[in-house]
Amino acid sequence: MSGIGEGQRGRSLGRSAPLLGVLLVLLAGWFGWSAVQQWRQEANGQALEEARDQAVQGLQEAAAGQLRQLQQQLKNERVQQALQAGDAAAAALAVRESWTGVEQADVLTADLANAYADPAAFGYARLALLEAALAEGKPSLRVVRDGGGNRLGLAAPVQLGSLGPAVLYVRQPLLRLTSPLDQVSAPSTGFLGLRQGAHDLVAQGDSGLAESAEALARPVAGTPLRLVAAVPNVEPGPLGLGSLASAIVALLLAFIAVLLVVGRGRLPKSLPLPRRAAVAEADHGPTLSESLQMVPPPVAEASTTESAPPPPPPVPAEELAAGIFRAYDIRGVVGSQLTPKTAALIGQAIGTVALEQGLREVVIGRDGRLSGPELAAGLAEGLRRAGCAVIDIGLAPTPVVYYAAFHLRTGTCVAVTGSHNPPEYNGFKVVIGGETLSGDAITDLYQRIVEGRLVQAAEPGDYQQRDVSADYIQRIADDVQLDRPLKVVADAGNGVAGALAPQLLEAIGAEVIPLYCDVDGTFPNHHPDPSEPANLEDLVQTVKRFGADLGVAFDGDGDRLGVVTGEGKIIYADRLLMLFAADVLMRNPGAMVIYDVKCTGKLSDHVLRNGGSPLMWKTGHSLMKAKMRETDAELAGEMSGHFFFKERWFGFDDGLYAAARLLEILAQREEAPDEVLAELPEMVATPELKVPVADGTPHALVAMLVAAAQSPDNPYVGGRLSTIDGLRVDFPDGWGLVRASNTTPVLVLRFEGNDEAALERIQALFRSQLQPVLGDTPLGF
Repeated sequence: MSGIGEGQRGRSLGRSAPLLGVLLVLLAGWFGWSAVQQWRQEANGQALEEARDQAVQGLQEAAAGQLRQLQQQLKNERVQQALQAGDAAAAALAVRESWTGVEQADVLTADLANAYADPAAFGYARLALLEAALAEGKPSLRVVRDGGGNRLGLAAPVQLGSLGPAVLYVRQPLLRLTSPLDQVSAPSTGFLGLRQGAHDLVAQGDSGLAESAEALARPVAGTPLRLVAAVPNVEPGPLGLGSLASAIVALLLAFIAVLLVVGRGRLPKSLPLPRRAAVAEADHGPTLSESLQMVPPPVAEASTTESAPPPPPPVPAEELAAGIFRAYDIRGVVGSQLTPKTAALIGQAIGTVALEQGLREVVIGRDGRLSGPELAAGLAEGLRRAGCAVIDIGLAPTPVVYYAAFHLRTGTCVAVTGSHNPPEYNGFKVVIGGETLSGDAITDLYQRIVEGRLVQAAEPGDYQQRDVSADYIQRIADDVQLDRPLKVVADAGNGVAGALAPQLLEAIGAEVIPLYCDVDGTFPNHHPDPSEPANLEDLVQTVKRFGADLGVAFDGDGDRLGVVTGEGKIIYADRLLMLFAADVLMRNPGAMVIYDVKCTGKLSDHVLRNGGSPLMWKTGHSLMKAKMRETDAELAGEMSGHFFFKERWFGFDDGLYAAARLLEILAQREEAPDEVLAELPEMVATPELKVPVADGTPHALVAMLVAAAQSPDNPYVGGRLSTIDGLRVDFPDGWGLVRASNTTPVLVLRFEGNDEAALERIQALFRSQLQPVLGDTPLGF
């Protein structure tokens, strides 16, 4: 009977084995799913902590870099002279002019009487910053509410001549500090925030976790800031088990289920018990729970005795052409002035400056010049020597390089381009932390190289290649679409814009006829400079031949735009700016519109009539962008064809985007494009006139003309003088301009009058002043 009973139980167990196996599989799945979920939560937490630590390091480096620059300003000879003379205004002005991108600088006496007169209006955070600098006797930094929003404030105690102790206050864009945060990304289920006091200045991720973010906070050394972080709590698994324990249980249950199904329930009659000795031995070791809670032993830190390789030795000044470091960018003749070795040194200098601001990733791209690949390779090598990670987007218009810096969140980029210069030229346009380098910042790169002040990293930075062309086109096409199709001829002059212009304009709804859109660095058809009327002759003929609505032309690197109507008339950039201004001001009444000294005298009145605030400023793309940041302008433009849209775009000069916005405006009107453009106010005007002079003399010659105009024997009687950039004289019936080019050894002139007689009179007046200075040099007018 006993044998029969055991057989029946075996058969019963065999019949129930599949059902029991399914139950065990379900249990295994439950425990396994819990293990996976816990692992995901733990991975998110680890990723968040890594992002936090990376951001903290970047923020500390950025803050330290800003404080170092503040201390350098205090050593500036001009600043020191003003402070010693007790001239607070002159000291503040010296700081603003020598520190690129500074929004405001003030010197206040130590009693801070003006601040305490109305502390709420002055700003409590700003007041606390100044007090901290005075109390600690050293430079201080914090985020302040100023200039209509959050800004980076810096302060340092100074001596103001006989007036005694004082404090220097400097206001910077917040991006100078927070740009490292753009290079990290918090998991979507987590939260990462830069906090000062109880306020989150910048935040990423799930804001619902903000209240619990102090638990993982880390201070930003040298500042009152901290980076806070939070992730959802890891939910324990069944029976309170952790991820590893849940995974082990899931595997065991799955194994037993397989045995039941495969073995049809034939299990051993009995399982041997472990020997007591073995149990006793196990008691001396950790349990499974204890093992899971054990922390792995710390990894020994790498020896700090290993130092980075020494920086390269100073480069003799005669081996590096100082003349290539110009007002707006770096530009020179390939072979004699620019070589791959020079490009590497420039890259290392740029990388050094970027690292001082806590920026490690740099986008690079190049135009279609034959020397582009080798110079871009040298540039990348130098950036990597400094320890920067390089993202190479390859052949691309300069505005696409700018766009990539925003799109990839680096804030820093270098375009290898000779712009509109002849084929034997090339150069670099540099953006660091969202700021285009110009003036002293460009000269500083030269000084760093010749003095050997370059960072040499222990290991080279990373290098990767990306293509952002499709993203660029999609970003514009998502925002700009034509209300009706327009037929457009696009002339790229064999420059790099030809690689994208037809696709972009087609993506927004235009019918495009490409002209010289094959990229050829020798520019075989005409020079890629749309500001020169002679370079637009083929475009005019093609527009007429195909009966197109419009013709658009781009310069060598695509950051400038030229336009001709369907009738073949050239529309100069200052008149285009009128059209853009009227459109932008409809949505932004009162906005500031900036234009350069070469623009028509009708532009200011046109902006005012459309409800805007006009401002004339110096020529130069980097100078324009700096002025836009300073004034928060929505739009800017230059006679050369640079257009800067902050409204709906990023504020950099972009000929391709400007063409898209132009077509958008024209397609919204019922009139033909020629009629719309003909409505714009117009005077009798010359194009830009360029008079070649000896290298190194343009600025001195202009200074002589300015001095004569400001003398008691002023020849420009009845005219209003402007000397912000050369000499411009405005009369009731027109104006004239002479200025020194910052890129080539020429004098740039332009004249405009209400009629031919006024134009000729103004030209004759300038001619009488120029000819004695220039001698036999032909003036061309």
